[in-house]
Amino acid sequence: MTREMTSSFLLVTFAICTLIIAVGPSELLRIGAIDVDGHFTFKPSDLASVSSDFGMLKSPEEPLAVLHPSSAEDVARLIRTAYGSATAFPVSARGHGHSINGQASTGRNGVVVEMSHRNIRTPEPLVEPEEMYVDVWGGELWVDVLKKTLEHGLAPKSWTDYLYLSVGGTLSNAGISGQAFHHGPQISNVLELDVVTGRGEVMRCSEEENTRLFHGVLGGLGQFGIITRARISLEPAPQRVRWIRVLYSSFEVFTEDQEYLISMHGQSKFDYVEGFVIVDEGLVNNWRSSFFSPRNPVKISSVSSNGSVLYCLEITKNYHESESDTVDLEVEILMKELNFIPTSVFTTDLQYVDFLDRVHKAELKLRSKNLWEVPHPWLNLFVPKSRISDFDKGVFKGILGNKTSGPILIYPMNKDKWDERSSAVTPDEEVFYLVALLRSALSDGEETQKLEYLKDQNRRILEFCEQAKINVKQYLPHHATQEEWVDHYGDRWDQFRSMKAEFDPRHILATGQKIFQNPSLALFPPSPSSSSASW
Repeated sequence: MTREMTSSFLLVTFAICTLIIAVGPSELLRIGAIDVDGHFTFKPSDLASVSSDFGMLKSPEEPLAVLHPSSAEDVARLIRTAYGSATAFPVSARGHGHSINGQASTGRNGVVVEMSHRNIRTPEPLVEPEEMYVDVWGGELWVDVLKKTLEHGLAPKSWTDYLYLSVGGTLSNAGISGQAFHHGPQISNVLELDVVTGRGEVMRCSEEENTRLFHGVLGGLGQFGIITRARISLEPAPQRVRWIRVLYSSFEVFTEDQEYLISMHGQSKFDYVEGFVIVDEGLVNNWRSSFFSPRNPVKISSVSSNGSVLYCLEITKNYHESESDTVDLEVEILMKELNFIPTSVFTTDLQYVDFLDRVHKAELKLRSKNLWEVPHPWLNLFVPKSRISDFDKGVFKGILGNKTSGPILIYPMNKDKWDERSSAVTPDEEVFYLVALLRSALSDGEETQKLEYLKDQNRRILEFCEQAKINVKQYLPHHATQEEWVDHYGDRWDQFRSMKAEFDPRHILATGQKIFQNPSLALFPPSPSSSSASW
């Protein structure tokens, strides 16, 4: 290269760098300063589609633009530009939009990366049957991962109850369901990640490589990087599931049986252990729902609850069709050790994929009645085993009364199945419970179904736990102040903050979590009408 060509090249490079540093994100995007193989969109309909989420609890605030990436490098180019610009504008990854409190939003000065919309260049799941893993794009939905792995007779080990969630989204939280007592959460079944950090670096990480980032990103709420690829561990997939529900009137007997079931090891055990609480007489009367065949009605009247709370244990046994002759005996032996109400055993049998996809079928029914796209003031808590009885008395038999607006899940997990090096926070006991109040608010329903009533009930539950010194931890956490976040992380806060300084020093990523404030939000504050104006 001649001296003149070198000088020209340096001048052009200097001009581009000066442009990136000097102008705001709006100008950068509109003049096409960020070169990607995917595409940006500014269409009002696209901006509106990413401005709200499943929770519908926040006033929609549209971002500046939406990026539909075709590769990790597209994501990296956007973040490098954000990192190098004067405003360090926010960037948030959005999977299936199933967050509750606007965690995937950026505000009006940011860019949302739409991860779950497939681009023709976005890689499809790649299954390695001999190595027993699958490599998947971070925006891939778990239902599509399942379909691909089943082609090889394989499946991931740990699930969420709802499959229409993105891989990157659940791994940024934990990913839990009734298999977690045995296999741990989804974050305990990851072999390798590709992550784009807040500096715009694409980093491969695992137990052997960039270990600190690997464990930090798992359960890290998107604070340290955007997951663009995950390598998920697989196991041979069963073909069928024996699905059983039984009832209890005693909370102590119910939890004793649940804790016994999750303590079992080896092949002779159930494969899935969950449960739910029935506090609403209306739910009791309609409890059969789609789980039961009309030819096998639930004789709920035979169960005496004295108008109080009932508890349902939900368990499954996976099997292959070649084992159909022995599964009945195995289930019978396992259930002999349980102390449920004898007249309350209800069983169904279905294909493995239909069991895993059971919530989606309920979703379709709710959508047909216009009952899906409503506010969801969910509250998910991890409750220590030592205080679960106090929680029952204060919440299930106290604050909730006899009315609720959705299912209340409750099931225990073993802490030794969680890797303490991840960023996920759990109670400091060997066994803890998930309590998930999955309510839906109706504007035209009874007073107890309205949004403000349910939000106030959530506030009262958290206040009760604080006053009773029940050291709960929020799952899918939402806190209003950094002081509350410091309390959430406890003695792990300093490590969490130091990782933020290392991997996202300008606080570009996942600003919707409201853990760290992005400087550009101070320069361009939310509009007064926005519900985020108070933080």
